[in-house]
Amino acid sequence: MGSSPNFEFEHDGAHDIESGYVSGSSSNADLPEIYFTKHHLAFLNRQLQNLEPPEILRWCITSLSSLFQETAFGLTGLTTLDMLSKMKIPRPQMVDLLFFDTLHYFEETYDLIDKIRQRYPLVELHVYKPAGAATAADFAHQHGERLWETNDELYDWLAKVEPAQRAYRELHVGAVLTGRRRSQGGKRGDIPVIEVDEAGLVKVNPFANWSFQQVRDYIKANDVPYNQLLDRGYKSVGDWHSTKPVKEGEDERAGRWQGQQKSECGIHNPRSKFAQFLKEQEMKKQQEVLHQALDSGIEMES
Repeated sequence: MGSSPNFEFEHDGAHDIESGYVSGSSSNADLPEIYFTKHHLAFLNRQLQNLEPPEILRWCITSLSSLFQETAFGLTGLTTLDMLSKMKIPRPQMVDLLFFDTLHYFEETYDLIDKIRQRYPLVELHVYKPAGAATAADFAHQHGERLWETNDELYDWLAKVEPAQRAYRELHVGAVLTGRRRSQGGKRGDIPVIEVDEAGLVKVNPFANWSFQQVRDYIKANDVPYNQLLDRGYKSVGDWHSTKPVKEGEDERAGRWQGQQKSECGIHNPRSKFAQFLKEQEMKKQQEVLHQALDSGIEMES
């Protein structure tokens, strides 16, 4: 587990084109900004697919700049954090944590964060909250009570997506580690190890091949602090208002958004979806203003 990954790439005539790497004598100043082509992504996924998570993490540290770890402190995120902490990474290359605090997590989650700060004091944690809100009461005052029931897409945008995009922009995030696994089912059932979103953000899923039992076994074997809700039947923990315990035999994310046609909180959905949503919200506002103006005009005439 502690050794560096040994990449053995066969070389043939199409290697340079397929991998996306091209040799040359240009100076660094002449080189374009690095990006992944579809061929390059496919090549990387083939190479990373059969590696264990520690090897994938080492590859990320040496290959991806501006790398952060997104986490809500679930078991996979905690496993990632613990593995990284044991790699003796120099401070300039240490992977900072990103936590998007919706202000609606369980108290047990916030208690866990305090324990994580104590256990891993060298890791910097960046907390991003909904704009202009420091508490759940602030959020309700700004946007109304139980927004997740009256307009769940707007809630996702305000509580998760906008804070995430703000973090990416302010911290100049180029790549993120996620805790997504195929065994979680739903839209995650066929995720690759590495992917790139519409805005060019590189997302790496080091534990794509691991099961819930594997991450839980790691947590216990390494005495990593975890959310106490997991001892009460929860397997995936998000906001208190949209998370319930799961029954024996159910998918681990079956307790999230029960009764809704929904399996993601928003940050892993296409950005274009929210761009369209915001456009529709703005059009709706403009129509309301127009109707109010027309109604006022009618009242004045009468």
